[in-house]
Amino acid sequence: MGAPATKETGTHAPVYVYELPVRLWHWITAPCIITLAATGYLIGNPAWPLIGGEPTHHYIMGDIRFIHFTAAYILTIGFLLRIYWAFVGNKYARELFLPQVWRSQWRHEFFKSLRWYLFLERESLREIGHNPVAQTAMFFFFVLGIAFQIVTGFALYGEGEGPGSISNDLFSSWVIPLFGGSQQLHTWHHLGMWYILLFVIIHIYLVIREDIMSRQTMVSTMINGWRYFKDKRP
Repeated sequence: MGAPATKETGTHAPVYVYELPVRLWHWITAPCIITLAATGYLIGNPAWPLIGGEPTHHYIMGDIRFIHFTAAYILTIGFLLRIYWAFVGNKYARELFLPQVWRSQWRHEFFKSLRWYLFLERESLREIGHNPVAQTAMFFFFVLGIAFQIVTGFALYGEGEGPGSISNDLFSSWVIPLFGGSQQLHTWHHLGMWYILLFVIIHIYLVIREDIMSRQTMVSTMINGWRYFKDKRP
């Protein structure tokens, strides 16, 4: 393949950015979020869908809750494995969890990238991993958002499991009192869903926009792991 592409060398050789575990985690997490949002909405609005007849003849809400809990477990396990891979994977695997705000170059590129997103710059920076704005958004919206949903979700799950269960002992015993009660926690968990869905909408838009307008590939990089560049300039 030749020398790796960097901002300094200006070479155009592709760079292997996203390792297989990162890509698998990304494409497993995506349907989990969609499933959790859909089933969570139905759990919070049980009057829809309406089904006639005696409740003993169907188990639709039980099935919805089972799907919700299963997706939550998959999401949680994947998130924990993703944290593990941030330690053992390449340097790009750590970008989500550690925006380098202490570096002056990072801060300079943050505002440069922000101006690009706001259509105030004619072209984007040449990036190998996530640009600083993307790193910041991923950390505050996704990493913290998912962590919040996991903690509050398992607290609500533990409440149903009852005292003595692992979820109740680890989460319900302190999370529910912290938020002032079960109903308040349900509200915050519901708001957390919209917080993450807002990020998902913006994320999809920006990824497609970057794939078309930026100087490097985006969508295909999360499929095959390789970042390709559209020009040879540094």
